[in-house]
Amino acid sequence: MGMGTDSKEACAFCEIVSGKAMATKVFEDEETFAFLDRSPVFKGHTLFVPKKHYTNLYDIEGASIPKFFGDLKLVAKGVELGTESDGTLIIENNNVSQSVPHLHFHIVPRRFGDGLRGFLWPRLKYKDSHEEETIAKSITNQIERLLHRH
Repeated sequence: MGMGTDSKEACAFCEIVSGKAMATKVFEDEETFAFLDRSPVFKGHTLFVPKKHYTNLYDIEGASIPKFFGDLKLVAKGVELGTESDGTLIIENNNVSQSVPHLHFHIVPRRFGDGLRGFLWPRLKYKDSHEEETIAKSITNQIERLLHRH
């Protein structure tokens, strides 16, 4: 997957990381960048991105993963403490509902009783235990296939 900036439209997050577009920065190091979301769910809602352009989580390179998630943990704790909140909701979309095609995690400060439901989607039930087992087996088979592919 290439750099999104090769397309006709420049990547909005690459523009922020490079300083070509404005954002209120809360953290930056050699590999990651975090800034306040312009339309926050709650004040302090932060977007955390890798500086290198990856379309989504599936594209991030193995060597970058420990540093990336270490920084995510650091920034999330900073959001929690800096907003004096009770915790955080950390969420990331891949392809569906991904408004900017650059890997990003939303870090939303949470307070007990803030009115936000922890799960932002409808909850379903499996038809029966057979359906549940069939879906679990399908997922496990694909994970095994992916593991052996490398």
